[in-house]
Amino acid sequence: AEAARSLLQRWGASFRKGTDFDSWGQLVEAIDEYQILARHLQKEAQSQHNNSEFTEDQKKTIAKIATCLELRSAALQSTQSQDEFKLEDLKKLEPILKNILTYNKEFPFDVQPVPLRKILAPGEEEHLEFEEDDEEGGAGAGSPDSFPARLPGTLLPRLPSEPGMTLLTINIEKIGLKDAGQCIDPYITVSVKDLNGIDLTPVQDTPVALRKEDTYVHFNVDIEIQKHVEKLTKGAAIFFEFKHYKPKKRFTSTKCFAFMEMDEIKPGAIVIELYKKPTDFKRKKLQLLTKKPLYLHLHQTLHKE
Repeated sequence: AEAARSLLQRWGASFRKGTDFDSWGQLVEAIDEYQILARHLQKEAQSQHNNSEFTEDQKKTIAKIATCLELRSAALQSTQSQDEFKLEDLKKLEPILKNILTYNKEFPFDVQPVPLRKILAPGEEEHLEFEEDDEEGGAGAGSPDSFPARLPGTLLPRLPSEPGMTLLTINIEKIGLKDAGQCIDPYITVSVKDLNGIDLTPVQDTPVALRKEDTYVHFNVDIEIQKHVEKLTKGAAIFFEFKHYKPKKRFTSTKCFAFMEMDEIKPGAIVIELYKKPTDFKRKKLQLLTKKPLYLHLHQTLHKE
């Protein structure tokens, strides 16, 4: 019981922090606080019975509170707020969270617990989102068994240098999107593929973006390509898949992608075009995302001994 009370105290403080930011109009900070707390609550709600401080009914209530935090977070990033989850609604949940050990009333909102976020393998989300997409096929499935799957925010260190060999560091500065502010927990998956869409290096995911402003999502993160440039096969390309979380569909989806070919590897800044999903690793059916001048902004650094 003492451990449960300690958890509730921490959650309560985080909840209050988020609603304070929300009340003060500090929306980016409020969104971050809500999303972090929602993930903690989801994790506890889905923990095995023996390892949890809470009963199954209490965990259901905790999971519903997490859903409401997600809904409020999504509302803050939406331009259509008339039917969205309001701050006054969220504040009604604070006493429930603080008193979860004794709470025995019906939950005030008709929401369902959201499962822990599912990160889909390449190609999976196309099957779930077929009603949104006109494309038929064209997505190279890659080779998911070649390298272990990595969760968001798992970047790899630079390889050891070798005489006469070149290593490439790519700084992902920002990506331009017309609805940049509405993307929840955006990150970029970076992979190096051959002409058949087969992975040549382990796949890496950036951490969630630093900030969103106007029509840009800012990352400012370095990616160390896990192969010397001279060892990359002819026709290889470096892919950047922009992904974000969809609360209504409850999974992380690819929004668009970009790629760099070998002749584009050179020191300095580079701006590359964005293409519609599904990601076409074989580069056979490419469709630009938009006619507007929105791009992925990168900066390359070459290291040679």
